[in-house]
Amino acid sequence: MIAGQTEHDSFEEAARRLISLAEAAGICGLSPGHLRLLVRLGIIWGRKIGRNWVTTGKAVREYKARGVRPGPKPKDEPGQN
Repeated sequence: MIAGQTEHDSFEEAARRLISLAEAAGICGLSPGHLRLLVRLGIIWGRKIGRNWVTTGKAVREYKARGVRPGPKPKDEPGQN
């Protein structure tokens, strides 16, 4: 902790970085439901607080930077191996 900063201050600072999965969906273009799945699988950092799921903008940007594209993958054409 920084000198003069209380534990309460650091908790509030961390809480300010949290965003809802609905907000996160706007950042990365995925649905809140898909983000909830990614959080439950441990792919994106997040937590359930009460009945609300939260994450951080940093966690979403890091996931997006990996270039993961959800959804069905194209099938290889026969004879292209």
